[in-house]
Amino acid sequence: MNKKNIVHRRLTQVFILFSLSFILLTAHLVWIQLVQGEELENKASNKRIHSISLAPSRGIIKDSRGNKLVTNISVDSIYAIPKEINNPDKTAQKLSTLLDLDKDTIIKKLTGSNEFQWIARKINFETAQKIKNLKLEGIKSVQESDRFYLNGPMASHLLGFTGIDNQGLLGIEKSYDSTLKGKSGKIIAEFDALGRKIPGTTQQYVKPKQGNNLTLTIDKTIQYYVQKELKKIMQTTNPKLAVGIVMDPQTGKILAMENTPTFNPNHWEKSSKEVWNHNPAAWYNYEPGSTFKIITASAALETNTVSPQDTFYDPGYINVSGERIHCWKNGGHGIQTFEEVVQNSCNPGFVKVALELGKKGFYPYIKDFGFNKSTGIDLPGEEKGIMIPEKEATELNIASMAIGQSIAVTPIQLINGISAAANGGKLMKPYIVEEITTPGGKTVKKFEPHIKRKVISKDTSKIIRSMLEKVVSQGTGKKAYIEGYRVAGKTGTAQVVGDSGYIEGKYVASFAGFAPADNPQVSVLVMIADPEGPRYHGGEIAAPAFKNITENTLRYLDIPRISTSNSGEQKDNLQQSNVTVPGLKNRPVQSAKKILNSLGLRFSTTGEGNIVNSQQPSPNTRVSKGSTINLKLASTTGENEEITVPNLKGLTIKETANTLQNIQLLLDPEGTGLAVKQNIKPGSKVPPETKIKIIFEAPGNQ
Repeated sequence: MNKKNIVHRRLTQVFILFSLSFILLTAHLVWIQLVQGEELENKASNKRIHSISLAPSRGIIKDSRGNKLVTNISVDSIYAIPKEINNPDKTAQKLSTLLDLDKDTIIKKLTGSNEFQWIARKINFETAQKIKNLKLEGIKSVQESDRFYLNGPMASHLLGFTGIDNQGLLGIEKSYDSTLKGKSGKIIAEFDALGRKIPGTTQQYVKPKQGNNLTLTIDKTIQYYVQKELKKIMQTTNPKLAVGIVMDPQTGKILAMENTPTFNPNHWEKSSKEVWNHNPAAWYNYEPGSTFKIITASAALETNTVSPQDTFYDPGYINVSGERIHCWKNGGHGIQTFEEVVQNSCNPGFVKVALELGKKGFYPYIKDFGFNKSTGIDLPGEEKGIMIPEKEATELNIASMAIGQSIAVTPIQLINGISAAANGGKLMKPYIVEEITTPGGKTVKKFEPHIKRKVISKDTSKIIRSMLEKVVSQGTGKKAYIEGYRVAGKTGTAQVVGDSGYIEGKYVASFAGFAPADNPQVSVLVMIADPEGPRYHGGEIAAPAFKNITENTLRYLDIPRISTSNSGEQKDNLQQSNVTVPGLKNRPVQSAKKILNSLGLRFSTTGEGNIVNSQQPSPNTRVSKGSTINLKLASTTGENEEITVPNLKGLTIKETANTLQNIQLLLDPEGTGLAVKQNIKPGSKVPPETKIKIIFEAPGNQ
C-alpha cells in the first residue's frame, strides 16, 4: 500500500472517530439539557442559594379583660456560614469566650459541611452587640421572637411555655400551638462555590406571619387572689402541692386556676421537671373525702331516696360487710335529720343513704356528674380519675364512695360536678379560651358555654344549695363564712392512698363551695395535698383560703353584700317593713344603686349624668321595703367646664379609679381597702385632670 493511501485511510478513521465523538457529545448534551436539566439546575441552585428559616412571632395571650399575659420580645440569634470562615480556630475562640460555650463544639459547627449552622439562639442584648462589633467573617445575626410571660409564675401551669423553636410544650401554649405559632418566614441569598455572596444578586426576605391571639376566660385579678392564698398555704403548711380553682358555675368559664409549687415559664428549665411537667388542677388524682358528699346527697335527693327532714340515728359508726365505718365525732350525732347529716358531715348517715340508693342507683349519678371521664377542658394531660368498675363494686365500696373514699377525682372534675349541683343541675363543659382573634383584631372563633347534660332538677339543686349554706353557717364549714354574703360549701379531709392502703399521717384537705348561695356566681375549690404540721383538716386550713378568695372575688365582681345574721341567712330585718333612706347626694349613680339594692329598695332616675344631684324621699326618711327612691342625676361638668367632685366613701380602689377616670379626674391613692377620706369635699367644683387624694383602709380598721 502506497503512502498516499495510508494517509487517506488514517484521515478517514480520524474523521469517523471525530464524527462519532461529536455525535456522542451532542447526544450527551441533549440528555443533560432535556432530561437531566431540571434536576441539575435544582442541584446547582441548592449549592448556590442559602435559605435561613425565620420563626414567626406567636400570638398574644390575654385575660378576659384584655390584660396581656403572654407576649413576645425581639432577641438576637447567632449563626454561621462555614464557607465564609477562613480561620475557624480563631473565630471559635472569640465566640467561646463571649457565649460561654465549649470551643471544640463551636469548631465542629464552623468546619462542618452544613451551609448554615446555628451557634447560639436567643442570647441577651449585650452579648449580641459584642459579637456584632467583632465583625467576624461568616458569623451573622438574625432577630428572632422569644416568648415573655409578663406575670412570671402566675398561672404558669395553665399558660405553659415554649421551646427554643417557639413550639408549645405545655399548657395553653401546647393545646393551642397550631393557633398561636403562625407561619415561618425566610432569608434567601446566593453564594459562589467558595461561599462568597454573588455580586448583583438580590437577597430575598419573606416576612414571618404572626400567629393568632387568644383571649382567655381567666381574670388576672382573680388569679392573683388565688395565687396569694396558695402562697400563704405553702408558707404555713408546706404541702406536697396545693390547687385553687375559681369557676363561673353558670357558664363553665374558668376564672382562675393556680397550683403550687409553681415555676417561672420565662426560665422553666431552671425548675425541676416534677414541678412543671403536669398541671395538678387537671392531672392530680386524689380521694376527695367529704366534698364528694355533695354528689351523694344530690343523687339521693333527686331519686327521692331521702328527703331533707328524714331522720337518722348516728351512734358514732355503721357496720358494712363486717367493717365498721366511724363518724368523725366520738359517740356520734344521735338522732338527726338528713339536713343535719349534711350539715354535720356525718359519715354513717351518708353511708346509709348510699346503701339505700344501691349500686344501680348511685353509679349513674356519679357518671352523669362527670366522674371517671375527662371534662374535656382545653388543657393537655387531663386525667379522668379512678373508679371501681360497676360490675366489681361491693357494698363496702358503695359505702366508701358515699363519703369520698374508694374513688379518685381531679380538682377540675370536682369543681365542675359541684357547680352542676349548684347551678340548677346543668353539667357544663369547663373552658379557658374565650376568643381567638387575628393580629389585626378580627374574631376567628368565639367560644360559648356548652351544657353537656342535665344531671339533677332545679328543685333538687335548690335544696342542695340550702343544705350547703347551713354547712357554712352552722356546720363544719364555719371558717368559710363571709359577712354579707350567703355562702355554701363543704369541707373535705381524706387520707392519702399508698401502695398498700392508706398512709399514716398523710391527708388531703379541701373546701369546695359557691356564692351567693341562692344565685351562685362563683364556685371555688381549694385542695391541699399532704400538709405538714398538726393542722390538716379541710375546715381548718382550706376553708379560710376559700373564704378569702371568694370574698375578694365577689367584691371584685361588684356582687353586692346583703345584711345577714350569724346563721349565714338573711337577717330578719330584711323582712321588716321599714328601712331608713340613705343620703346619696354626690354619689356616683352606680354606687347609689348598689346601696339601695343592698337595703331592698328600688330606684328610678331622671335627668342625665353620672352623679346623684338630689333624691326623693330625702335622707333619713323611713320607708317600706321595696319602695322606689327617685334619683335626680346631673352631669359632673358645670360652668366653665369645672367638674363636680363625687362622694367616694366606701368604694374600692378599682371602683374609685374607674369613677374618677370616667369624669376626667385623677386618683392619688393612699393605703388599701375601702375609701374613708378624700382631700376635696364632695360637691366641690374643680378643673379637669385635678388629682383627688383618697385614703383607703381595710374594713376592719375603719
